[in-house]
Amino acid sequence: MSDMGGKVCIVTGATSGIGLHTALQLAATGARLVLVGRDPARGAAALAQLKRQSPDASVDIHYADLARMDHVRELGEKLAALPRVDVLINNAGAAFWRQQFSAYGLERTFALNHMAYFLLTALLRARIVACAPARIVNVASDAHRGVTLDFDDLMGERGYHGYRAYQRSKLCNVLFTRELARRLEGTGVTANCLHPGFVASRIGDENAGPIRLGFGIAKRLFAIPPERGAATSVYLATSPEVAGKTGGYYEKCALVTPSRPARDDAAARRLWQESARIAGIE
Repeated sequence: MSDMGGKVCIVTGATSGIGLHTALQLAATGARLVLVGRDPARGAAALAQLKRQSPDASVDIHYADLARMDHVRELGEKLAALPRVDVLINNAGAAFWRQQFSAYGLERTFALNHMAYFLLTALLRARIVACAPARIVNVASDAHRGVTLDFDDLMGERGYHGYRAYQRSKLCNVLFTRELARRLEGTGVTANCLHPGFVASRIGDENAGPIRLGFGIAKRLFAIPPERGAATSVYLATSPEVAGKTGGYYEKCALVTPSRPARDDAAARRLWQESARIAGIE
């Protein structure tokens, strides 16, 4: 990891799991941290852990429900007022097995896992570009493999399946990164995404009954610890090895090839257009 002293790193979903361990590892580099969480109790615990590990770290925290576009807008306006943003790590995400819609008509998995990345990045884009060289890191997943997007039914209204909705949201992450990198060419800002592995995080905890139990058993048996899951996020945020490299999909700190649908430039452009329409931005 490089010395990140003086650089401002925003991490969403930073109060537990991959996001918290990303923040812990970034704090050790001297970065100034701006954390985003949803639960004040977990936020207080995360701040305490960060202060124990890195007593001199500069850490601020903001709270928002990133499945709500009004909260994302309010957050984006606050963060855009920061003097600089050198790294944005879009990490917050969840898997909802039961279909839920927000007051704004957005299916919750799509809203949190994709639209929050899209809108927050759009709101911070000018500030990030002004601080170039800078980096945007999107936490995706190998769960994106095996699905395509149905642009006539992005919300799954015609037939919802929890895991498929999660898969498609992660495909959105890869396609969004691809188009974002293209649009940022020449600005000095890079955009990359990653598969963190199957991590013992809070993934699945938003559900109840057998689904939550099944996630819990799988995590106990097969998941890697969150500090390992955070490694590639931190690598993409800090390593000189990837300076200037953009539009990539990484696993275990190495560039890998995503699925064929995830390399579809036409789909990436269309997803951008649909996302901008949904968000009500140019």
